[in-house]
Amino acid sequence: MNIDLLLKYFPGLTAQQKERFEALDGLYRDWNAKINVVSRQDIDALYEKHILHSLGIAKIVQFKPGTEILDVGTGGGFPGIPLAILFPLVDFHLVDSIGKKIKVVQEISTALELSNVKAEQTRVEQLTTTYDFVVSRAVTRLKPFLGWVRYKIHKSGNNDRPNGVLYLKGGDLAEELAEVPDRYRVYDLSDYFDEPFFETKKVIYIPKK
Repeated sequence: MNIDLLLKYFPGLTAQQKERFEALDGLYRDWNAKINVVSRQDIDALYEKHILHSLGIAKIVQFKPGTEILDVGTGGGFPGIPLAILFPLVDFHLVDSIGKKIKVVQEISTALELSNVKAEQTRVEQLTTTYDFVVSRAVTRLKPFLGWVRYKIHKSGNNDRPNGVLYLKGGDLAEELAEVPDRYRVYDLSDYFDEPFFETKKVIYIPKK
């Protein structure tokens, strides 16, 4: 399944992108044996539950070259690493408070020669830089998350959508979204991907005010 699953939805991958995506399986299996960054039952479904899920963001925004993106609570590198492979001319800053997870991200980025990835052990509250977009995958409830990142986003950008937050989350989000005073739009990933896994998965887009 692996790379064929990605080609089903992203048929225009270059030879280098295919090579890098194919390499993720072995890299994550090797590192996961040392440092558990992907649940044991999910490692065999890496391409569906982690890589393609991460790339769901690319169905909402096609980032233009030079865009700067912060991935908060990246864990083992999701969604940042798959997005960095897909958008080699976009700059990604992947942060997590857990050092051993960042070590995995750094090692995998180095092995893939992803010069557009910077991985750092830090908390988002400590960052002083700003970005075009903040991406993340179900780190916490939206309300506190938006509090962390509200001032980390540039006001203006050159993408087809205004700068903002792109948050991957699943399940019934009605209660959580009711806490968010911002304008937002919810995209169902089942509109883009056929696999049953994506039936409840969503991208929440919150443009900067």
